[in-house]
Amino acid sequence: MNALLHTALSMGKRSVFLLFLGGIIAFSQAQEIALLKYDGGGDWYANPTSLPNLIQFCNENIGTKINPDPATIEPGSTAIFEYPFCHMTGHGNVVFSKAERQNLRAYLESGGFLHIDDNYGMSPYIRREIKKLFPDQELKELPATHPIFSTFHTFTDGLPKIHEHDGLPPQAFGITLEGRLVLLFTYESDLGDGWEDQEVHNDPEEIRLKALNMGANIIKYVFEN
Repeated sequence: MNALLHTALSMGKRSVFLLFLGGIIAFSQAQEIALLKYDGGGDWYANPTSLPNLIQFCNENIGTKINPDPATIEPGSTAIFEYPFCHMTGHGNVVFSKAERQNLRAYLESGGFLHIDDNYGMSPYIRREIKKLFPDQELKELPATHPIFSTFHTFTDGLPKIHEHDGLPPQAFGITLEGRLVLLFTYESDLGDGWEDQEVHNDPEEIRLKALNMGANIIKYVFEN
C-alpha cells in the first residue's frame, strides 16, 4: 500500500484518495476478473469466448465464484482497482499513455495482477510498453518450477504449447515486485485461443484442456497469493 500512496502522491491529492480507495477495494473484492481495453490499434477484443469459458471452467473445477460476464476495463480507469485479475490479449500495437501507466502501475503495486496473452504479433509492442511501465524492472522468464505451473494442474515442463504460430517454444515471462508476481506475459502459447469455443479453432479436446488447466492455474495462483 505504501507503493500505491507514493505513486498517487505524484499524481495529486485527488488521485491519492482515489487510488488509496481503489487499493482497499482491490483487497476486498475476492474473485472478479476483467478484460483490459487498450489504445494503439491492437484488437483487445480478440477471443470473445475465451474469458467466459475460462470462468465457467474455474467455477466448476477450482471452486471460484467469478461473475460469468467479465467486465471491460481501461488501464487509466480507477475502476480497475475493483478487479484483482485483469487479462489482456491481441495481435497488434499497444499504447499506454503516461497517466495510464501511472494508474496501471499503482494497481499492480497495490495487489492487482495483469495477465498478457500474446495472440500472435503482440510481443514487440507490449514488451516496449512493459519497459515503460517498469523501467526499473526486467521481464524475466519463469522457470518450470514456479508455483504458477502447479497450483491446480502440474505442468512439469512449464507453459503448454497451444498454437503453432512461429513454431517457437512457449515461454512465460513475469515482473515480480517484493516477491509477488504482478505481471505475467505468455508468449508463443496462445492460451486464449485454447479457451475459446471448440468450433472457433477446431482444437482437439486435449489441447483445450491444457489451455483451460493452465488458465485455472493462473487464476488460482492470483486469488491465493
